[in-house]
Amino acid sequence: MFKHAALLSTVALLIWSQAACNKPEAPAKPKPDVLESVTPRSSQSLPLSVLDKTFDVKTSTSFSFELPAHSAQPHLHGVFESFLGKAHGPSNEAANIEFVIMNEEQQAAFANNHPSESLFSVEDSHNQAVNLDLSPTITQAVKYYLIFQNPRGSKSNKVVQANFRVDF
Repeated sequence: MFKHAALLSTVALLIWSQAACNKPEAPAKPKPDVLESVTPRSSQSLPLSVLDKTFDVKTSTSFSFELPAHSAQPHLHGVFESFLGKAHGPSNEAANIEFVIMNEEQQAAFANNHPSESLFSVEDSHNQAVNLDLSPTITQAVKYYLIFQNPRGSKSNKVVQANFRVDF
């Protein structure tokens, strides 16, 4: 009987220690929603200067800029004016250029001479104001391109004065 009691206590001890080692798992924390990771920048944040320059356009000139990750409401705005031959020269229909804004995928297709769309485009303009809401950036920075083109067949160089920035 003593052997039975010792065996019974050993079995009870094993069951108790096994139960003590098998603590219930803590419930898994839900993964945060990716869209909730977009946070507005401080109201005191400075705008991102994208382009503030005067430059020549013989055929095409491109400028890239990158929006930081977690930009909730990026808004691109700016103006450009094109001149014939030199800065502050004639700014009329003879100074017209084409202007497009593209994302990285669109620009890659454009650079490889494949048909592509753009986020924004203006044809035959020598003076233009631009206001464009850009998509929020979620977890990664996003690159955009401002492209200024001299229309095909135009033999005269253009000079463009441009000022663009992004507000958040």
